[in-house]
Amino acid sequence: MSTINFRLMKQLWMFLAVAEEEHFGRAAKRLGMSQPPLTEQIKILESSLKLKLFDRSRRGTKLSAAGKAIYPEVRKFADYMASLERVVYEVAQGQSGFLHIGAVSTAMLDIVPRMLDFIKQDFPEATPFVREIDSVEAAADLVSGKLDMAFIRWQGEVNEGIAIKPLVEDSLAVALPKEHPLSLRSTIAITDLADQPIIATSRSVSPAYFDLITSSCNAHGFSPRILHEVRSITAQIAYVSCGQGISIVPASAKKLSPENVVVVPLDETIRITTVAVAWNTTNPNALVEAAVEWLTNHSPLSDSISVSLT
Repeated sequence: MSTINFRLMKQLWMFLAVAEEEHFGRAAKRLGMSQPPLTEQIKILESSLKLKLFDRSRRGTKLSAAGKAIYPEVRKFADYMASLERVVYEVAQGQSGFLHIGAVSTAMLDIVPRMLDFIKQDFPEATPFVREIDSVEAAADLVSGKLDMAFIRWQGEVNEGIAIKPLVEDSLAVALPKEHPLSLRSTIAITDLADQPIIATSRSVSPAYFDLITSSCNAHGFSPRILHEVRSITAQIAYVSCGQGISIVPASAKKLSPENVVVVPLDETIRITTVAVAWNTTNPNALVEAAVEWLTNHSPLSDSISVSLT
C-alpha cells in the first residue's frame, strides 16, 4: 500500500493558488497565510519536482511551460477533492440521497437537466453528480456501482441485471459541407454515400451506433469508406464543418450544426435510439426508481416498454 504524501498535496494547493492569482501576495491571502512561507513552499515543491513552475517578473507571476503542463491535472485533483469533501460532509450530516449519473454529451444538453430539475424539486436533500461517459462504459460502471444511472445511445442487447428504457428516437440523416453537391437535395439515398469519405463515431465509444451505420450501408450493397472515427456526434459535425468528409447522424444533429454544415434526411427511414436510460436492477435505489418513473412519463417515448434482463 502506497503512502499518501500529504505535504505534496498541501504544496499542490499552494501551487494552484499562485497559478490562478498570478501573484504570491494575493495567493497567500487566499490561503490564509503570510507570503514568505508560501514562497518557501513553492521553492521546495520546485526543488522536489526538479521543475521551474513559475516565471517571476515585476509584472507578476506566470506559469512556466512546466507549470502549464501540470496545471490541468492539479486542477482536476482539486476539483475531485472538493467533490469528495462534499460527499464526506453530507454523509456526516446524515444524508444518503446520492445519485451518480453518467451521460453522453447530447443527453446532458436536454433530458438530464430536465430530470435534475425534478429531483431538486421533489428530493431537495438529494445530491446528484453528473459526468460525461461513452456509451460503452455504462454497463461496467452500473454493475460496479460507480453509476446509478446512465444516459446512453443504445441499440440491441443489454447486460444481465441491467434495465434499459429508450427515451429519444430519431431518424438518420446526412451531414455535409454546405458546398457539397448532395447538400442541394431534399433527401439523399444511402447508396449515394458509397464513395463518400465518412466520419463516424468510433465503435469503441458506441458499438451499437457504429454497427447500425455499417450494417445499414452493407444492406444497401456497400461498405462505408470511414476515414475518421471520433468520440461524439458533436465531433462528427465539427469534422464535417472542417471539410473532412460527410457523416451519417441523427436528424436532430441539425441543432448542433454551424452555418457551413447542411443536414439532409435519408431517403430510407432508419431509426436510432439517441438516448436511453440504463440502471442496475440488482441495486435498488429509491432516487433511481423515482427518476425512471419521471422519465417514463416525460420522455418523447413515454409509451415505450423498457427492456430488462434480470
